Amino acid sequence: MQIKKAIYLVSSPDIDKCPAADRPEYAFIGRSNVGKSSLINMLCNNDKLAKTSASPGKTQLINHFDIVSAAPAPGNPKQEAYYNWYLVDLPGYGFAKVSISSRRRWEQMIENYLRKRENLAQVFVLIDARHSPQKIDLEFLESLKKWEVPFSLVFTKSDKESQRVVSKNVKDFLEAMRKTWMFLPRHFITSAVKKSGRDKLLGYVNEMNEELSE
Repeated sequence: MQIKKAIYLVSSPDIDKCPAADRPEYAFIGRSNVGKSSLINMLCNNDKLAKTSASPGKTQLINHFDIVSAAPAPGNPKQEAYYNWYLVDLPGYGFAKVSISSRRRWEQMIENYLRKRENLAQVFVLIDARHSPQKIDLEFLESLKKWEVPFSLVFTKSDKESQRVVSKNVKDFLEAMRKTWMFLPRHFITSAVKKSGRDKLLGYVNEMNEELSE
């Protein structure tokens, strides 16, 4: 799949202000400072698309990006099929240097979006591959289970540690999930620096776009 167009559309303070739910939507969320903006920029091949920051808690609104992608048409690989979809950058959860009231407002905004956005096709939950399983990530996944929100895992920053450490952290995270999950979600291991995992992740988005367009 190729990204033909990726432009920032709008930032919304709540779900009621989001664009019309007229196309598939893929949201990205993770703990603060997990490398979300860098991953989005890598996927869209545009280093300036999502604003990156060294300070956690920079993203405070629901950010929509208008995406047009192309891929070989199902059943006719010689032709291209075009898909219009939204990529959504959500505020991070967890540590951020903000007031308790602001944090609660973010949490409510995120929950409303995840539970009520009718065209939400998939949530990609970003996990920092440098660390052993974090309680805050596992608790967030339990919330998604309770809300019946479809999701996949994206392990980020795999270039920051050795392959052995990354593999162990990923394995340990999935093992921690097995304690409360019968089925594990799809997962991807990525590096925004090396652009690894890009094709597999975009290929998965394309699969969903094909299914939703039938």
